[in-house]
Amino acid sequence: MVRVKKGPSQGVSIKDVAAKAGVSTSTVSRVINKFPTVKEKNRQKVLKAIKELNFQPSVFAQRLATGKSNVVMLVIPRYEGIFYSFYALELIRGIGTLCDALKLDLLLHLTDSRGSSLNFQGVGGVIFADIIGNCNQLKEAIVRGIPSVVINNYVEDLEVNCIAIDNVGGAQQAVDYLVSLGHRRIAHITGDLVTQAASQRLEGYQKALKKHKISLEEELVFKTDYSRGQARVAAEKLLKISPPPTAVFVASDAMALEVMAVAREKGKTIPRDLSIVGFDDNPSSLYGPVALTTVRQPLIKMAEESVKILNILMRYKEKKSAVEKIVLPTELVVRESCQVPGS
Repeated sequence: MVRVKKGPSQGVSIKDVAAKAGVSTSTVSRVINKFPTVKEKNRQKVLKAIKELNFQPSVFAQRLATGKSNVVMLVIPRYEGIFYSFYALELIRGIGTLCDALKLDLLLHLTDSRGSSLNFQGVGGVIFADIIGNCNQLKEAIVRGIPSVVINNYVEDLEVNCIAIDNVGGAQQAVDYLVSLGHRRIAHITGDLVTQAASQRLEGYQKALKKHKISLEEELVFKTDYSRGQARVAAEKLLKISPPPTAVFVASDAMALEVMAVAREKGKTIPRDLSIVGFDDNPSSLYGPVALTTVRQPLIKMAEESVKILNILMRYKEKKSAVEKIVLPTELVVRESCQVPGS
């Protein structure tokens, strides 16, 4: 005879346990939530009834009873291709892995630019991955006293923990490197300037040009939404300019790879005809026809640090702690996609 292991009884409620144990439902609740005020005799009755009825307590009900939750909500602004995005997947991987290690449950919420109110019920803390049209959601979490951390956005005007990337410095590194090779006509393909990261990378590009006394030419700045489609359009325009730029700094690796593809389709050789620098250090940038020089940003570190900070805030919610505002450094990774112009 084959014995089948029984799973939790679907129809058993806390009232059934209380009736079998001969105690009140409040006593059962206190036992489940490990309150020390229950008499040992009653505690044993309840535990025996739970075992015999194969009762599975509601995790949500436990959280409501104790006033504590181990649920971390990750709020990411929705955009086209989010689940193909290196940035989004790295954040989810880093946050998810550390949540698992710390026994925290992760709830993913994709929000839109309307910034409609979030349902915070049963949530212990929130990680906001950037703030794009959803600042009111962040303010609501702060007002409600829900532990919150913002990543990929340096929030100056609110008392909230945040971890950002040095996008300005990273962009300056990229342009400084191109100038050191002898490039003077350097184009820039931006990301979506509604994001802080893209606007700061544009700022870094502008600052680097100014530092090296290179005039900013508006026709060499191409604004996109981070998509490869718009990167392709920008690359086609860039290659028609006369005289052509000898180098381009692109706000993401995915777009930089698209620029490289367009240039090759037009009969250009990388880096002889056009030097290219990206931003991200996406692993795919290693496997193109030419390995991409890029700016590495510590996405996993940013993700993990946000969970560490939030975990402390959730555990010691009653204690007022100093707000941390962190900026993580970037690193220029030199590969094959750049060279001295005309060589």
